[in-house]
Amino acid sequence: MRLALSVLIGQLATIGFGVADTAMLGHYASVSSLATLAIGQAIFITLYIALSGVTQALLPVIGRSYGAGAPLEAGAWFRQGLWLSAGLSVAGMGVLLWPQPLLALTGQRHDPAVDAYLAVLALGLPAALAFRVHAAFSQAISKPMLTTALQLGGLLAKLLLNAAFLLPGSWLGRVLPVEGATACAAATVLTQYGLLGTALWQHRHNGVLRPYAALSRWSRPQWSDQAHLLRLGLPIGLSLLVEVSAFTFMALFIARLGHTVLAAHQITANFATVLYMLPLSLSIATSSVVAQHLGAGQRQAARRMAFSGVGAAALLSVAVGLLVLVARRQIIAWYTDEASVQAVAMHLFVFIALYQVFDAVQASSAFVLRAYHVVALPSALYALSLWGIGLGGGYILGFDVLGTTPQVLRGAAGFWMGNTTGLALAACCFALLLRRAARAP
Repeated sequence: MRLALSVLIGQLATIGFGVADTAMLGHYASVSSLATLAIGQAIFITLYIALSGVTQALLPVIGRSYGAGAPLEAGAWFRQGLWLSAGLSVAGMGVLLWPQPLLALTGQRHDPAVDAYLAVLALGLPAALAFRVHAAFSQAISKPMLTTALQLGGLLAKLLLNAAFLLPGSWLGRVLPVEGATACAAATVLTQYGLLGTALWQHRHNGVLRPYAALSRWSRPQWSDQAHLLRLGLPIGLSLLVEVSAFTFMALFIARLGHTVLAAHQITANFATVLYMLPLSLSIATSSVVAQHLGAGQRQAARRMAFSGVGAAALLSVAVGLLVLVARRQIIAWYTDEASVQAVAMHLFVFIALYQVFDAVQASSAFVLRAYHVVALPSALYALSLWGIGLGGGYILGFDVLGTTPQVLRGAAGFWMGNTTGLALAACCFALLLRRAARAP
């Protein structure tokens, strides 16, 4: 729990970037800017989390090296992780600079504002992915505060840069000719490079990191190591792609329902992401400690930690869901003053309150399974649960494809209901898989 709290603070600071963009555009820009943000973030977040998921292969690999008492080996994996992030950045920037094929799949019309938003974010993708390597390293060695301190500073920088771009009469808006969602993207890119520079400085000068000698020598890409990371990381990235796209592609479909519904969905999805940080932090902490125990050959301790982490995530999620259900009106008011947007969001917030326990169990179980190097089957189950039942079922309900959808589940609500059902199925499957993996000799 101590480890999870440190991770949680850092994750909340990171997700605060999106919260700041949504809230500040909601108050200081037009509804169309918020709609641009919703579509642009749907593309960027889906891509970024899928690519950063591949770098999460470093978490169990470095964790096992740490548990085995091999710091120089852990440092060598860090250098290979930087090479991995560089290759992933090239592929990701291509998608961000030419997003039209992806948008066309969902019937979106060409929007120059979305293109500009994604083009700016493409400039910061290499720094963002390299920083994720640093985050995985610090979490794997049970020193997440190394990253958390940077993420808190990054959030402060992001807020100040957003204000400098968006507030009336701001000076930065006159220096750089960007506005609305694109201004928020520029603030994010500047912050990302600041975070990466500080992280690299840590590896050179921080006493905790010095024994790992992560940047004290040059290493070429070792293709056997890269292949190992990809074998483990690609299924993880695919799992996260499925999980996140089940949410973000909802925005692309819901965009057909108009700016008001899309803005309400963006607020709901943004807050749902904030809530996800609690089970995600517990999942990262549990996975790190389980990997360390496995590296030290302590399978019984690893099993005990695995079950404790999943149980804690489930219990906390129930309390969070009840709190959201009671306080949703006040939460929505933080995001927007538009009465029409608030009315739609009030209905959607019921779903994120209900699915908290399912989200917690599936997330924590999936992360712990990665510590056991069980990644292929969960990826297939994610696709079935969240794409097939979640997104596909949501499309059928939301657009009343069969003509039998109740009025209360039409529109955006149908997509959220489908997603809740998919998460419930994934939670059950992953819990059973974890039980089998943890009890294996």
